Amino acid sequence: MAPHKRRARSGRLAFLAAAVAASAVLAAGPGHAVGAGVADPPVPAPDTVTQPTPPTGIVAPVAPVTPEPPVAPEPPVAPKPPVTPEPPVALEPPVAPEPPNPEPPEPPEPPEAPRLPAFGAFGAYVDYDGTRGTARIAELSRWLGDADLEVGHTYLPGDRWTNIEGLPGFLDVWADWRRAEEDRLFVLNVPMLERNEEGVSDWQVRVQLRRGAAGLFDHHFRALAERLVEQNIPDTVIVLGWEMNGITYTHRCGPDPEAWKRYWNRIVTTMRAVPGQKFRFDFNPTRGKDAIPWPQCYPGDDTVDIIGMDAYDQPRGLSFDEQVTEPYGLQAHVDFAKAHGKPISYPEWGLFRNGDNPEYMRRMLAWMDEHKPLYNTLTDYCPHGVWQCGSNPKASEVYRQILTGRKDTEPTVPTPDPTPEPPKPTDPVTPPVPLPPPNCSPLELGDWVEYWMGGKLCLRFDWWSRNR
Repeated sequence: MAPHKRRARSGRLAFLAAAVAASAVLAAGPGHAVGAGVADPPVPAPDTVTQPTPPTGIVAPVAPVTPEPPVAPEPPVAPKPPVTPEPPVALEPPVAPEPPNPEPPEPPEPPEAPRLPAFGAFGAYVDYDGTRGTARIAELSRWLGDADLEVGHTYLPGDRWTNIEGLPGFLDVWADWRRAEEDRLFVLNVPMLERNEEGVSDWQVRVQLRRGAAGLFDHHFRALAERLVEQNIPDTVIVLGWEMNGITYTHRCGPDPEAWKRYWNRIVTTMRAVPGQKFRFDFNPTRGKDAIPWPQCYPGDDTVDIIGMDAYDQPRGLSFDEQVTEPYGLQAHVDFAKAHGKPISYPEWGLFRNGDNPEYMRRMLAWMDEHKPLYNTLTDYCPHGVWQCGSNPKASEVYRQILTGRKDTEPTVPTPDPTPEPPKPTDPVTPPVPLPPPNCSPLELGDWVEYWMGGKLCLRFDWWSRNR
């Protein structure tokens, strides 16, 4: 072959080899080099292999491929604020299925208003006898504009033991009065010894108190308790051994306070042992020191239910403020009862040594309005009273103005009509003296004996002619 042909052929072959090499580099893709030692990822074999057609003629060089610019990373996404969880929704309680055709419920009744005593239960001692006493309580109520007099008050005669036991006939009318209204209160003063107003010496009193403390008189008080239960008045308030700090009564405390207290406790224990009883026992001294400070006679909380006080307008010249503040006076009484957890009472109170004293009447009623005793009973005969005693017209008008129409559930004081003249009781204060029967001569035994006997003792002088 000619040299120039061989040279021309050799040139074409060299060019063709360079083109094939460049094609191999481009086929490998950016970043790959043939023979660099990095294996290409396997390429799946096609179903049909197509052989490349060898190029004919001169192949122009391939322009280098410009690499794509790197893709800028996306900016970071700001974190979303935390979502505040919504509060859980309270589940409604399951509703019970309604019964078929339910009837509308009746409206509830309003609660009963509590009793708010503005003055406490009150009344007056108007007579010891049941028939006259209960009749006069009704008349006094009418005089006070139908005020609610809830308390009936009387005394057992203290002359002999048979009367202290409560003779049949004496308590019957009082028992009927008490049972007629549920809210009534029957108060009974009970002597602790017979011959109770006969001026018995201190030496004799001391002996009798010690005998009582030893139990020698228990049977008398058991009989009284049984009689009260039989009369269906077992809730009687027993004012036992009243005014024991004075000198008036045989059952006084001063001659032997320790024996007196033991005797009181024995009486209360005996009466409470009777089946069916509901008695309340009222320890009831006089206001002030008197013969002995009354706290020295106090028998103890176990046998005392009420702490009372007989509070009269005395001595002469003593103001009401002084009655409050004096030793063992009205304030001391209230404080003593509060310290022992007991209610107070005023079984006896009224005018005495200072005449017609409307200021005392007004202040005493205001005192009781403030301190709410369990009960009080005005002593309504001269010189103490206002209805059966015409000697105290000014105090009488004050009493009537304040208490007219008064109920124990009213917190205000009613205003009375001052125009009508207040009626006075039609019956005389002193009970009529019965005429002696024929052929009988009355004996003069004295007012005190006749008072407790209910009349004069009559002695028949025709006894010799009987059965002849």
